[in-house]
Amino acid sequence: MKKLGLLGGMSWESTQDYYRIINEGIKERLGGLHSAEIILYSVDFDPIDKLHHRGDWSGTESVLIKAARSIEKAGADFLLICTNTMHKVAPGIEKALSIPLLHIADATAEALIQDGISCVGLLGTAFTMEQEFYRGRLEEKFGLVVLIPEENDRKTVHRVIYDELCLGNIRKDSAGDFYKIMGKMAEKGAEAVILGCTEIGQLVNQRDTKIKLYDTTEIHARQAVESALED
Repeated sequence: MKKLGLLGGMSWESTQDYYRIINEGIKERLGGLHSAEIILYSVDFDPIDKLHHRGDWSGTESVLIKAARSIEKAGADFLLICTNTMHKVAPGIEKALSIPLLHIADATAEALIQDGISCVGLLGTAFTMEQEFYRGRLEEKFGLVVLIPEENDRKTVHRVIYDELCLGNIRKDSAGDFYKIMGKMAEKGAEAVILGCTEIGQLVNQRDTKIKLYDTTEIHARQAVESALED
């Protein structure tokens, strides 16, 4: 079994989901008392949040490169960044390491393509929805058509993520808002919706909507299990 490196803490609420899903996956595949070999570096999210919200992505990258190098030095065979938004600095982190980085957008796109999805809605932070580092990768590398909510809805999604979900506050009224926003994207042609923030899966779930949901936390963690067990 390969050693997984997890760069987490952004937020810790979703990082614990990674830990659970990965260990459940290893147990499912290997049985018995097996569990994953994981090297986890969980950062203090508050200073990182302040950096990227004021547009200091270079400072954000420096902090995360330092953490990623610690993970590599500890013996990880590959790395996962346990957040969608911080994949904005994934290229810099990848260049700083000699171990592979398992990109969350690539894992998600491969799952969509496998299911025959070509037009998809995207929910996430404003950075993820509006900037090219994520949408552009899905469109240019994988040929997907990516729809995002209208401006006011994007503000709602961003606010709920940072002011509620990252603080572990799960509200039914916010879930209702998300289902309405997803419905609008489906009306515009989205065949499915990417839950493009690792906390969103704590708020909405497949049993409460007919729209096909792709939870990036689940997809990324499951692909990590496959990578850990590859020969």
